[in-house]
Amino acid sequence: MNQQKRKGRIYVVDDNEVIRRVLRGIIRQDESLELVGEASGGGSALEGIKVLVPDVVCLDVLMPDLDGLSVLATIREKYPAMRVVMVTGQSTSEVVTDARKLGVHAFVVKPFNAAKVLRAIHTALAADPDPVAESAG
Repeated sequence: MNQQKRKGRIYVVDDNEVIRRVLRGIIRQDESLELVGEASGGGSALEGIKVLVPDVVCLDVLMPDLDGLSVLATIREKYPAMRVVMVTGQSTSEVVTDARKLGVHAFVVKPFNAAKVLRAIHTALAADPDPVAESAG
């Protein structure tokens, strides 16, 4: 069996177990994606990202220990080629602006459906790995 393309490695970060479960199910529907891990908070997310080095992190904004924007800033600093999709109910213009400045690749606003999530992940996988440099040009 000749596999032409490796699967996109996805890591899910959300403090809500129900949201993580839904995202797991959506990602598993797509044969071109592989769920490599998940975390319920920003601190544990950074530990998992360090070990697993996923292609895309689906990241919530509001979490109790370390918010998603802080996690995004750390990802940009330590893993500039890693892509990030914000999956959040917190889509104020301030959050969107801050996330874009930090180099988010896509936004999915809760409540969401499978098509929106998969489209955002595939958009992120196809995007330039460094959106900050891309938008500065």
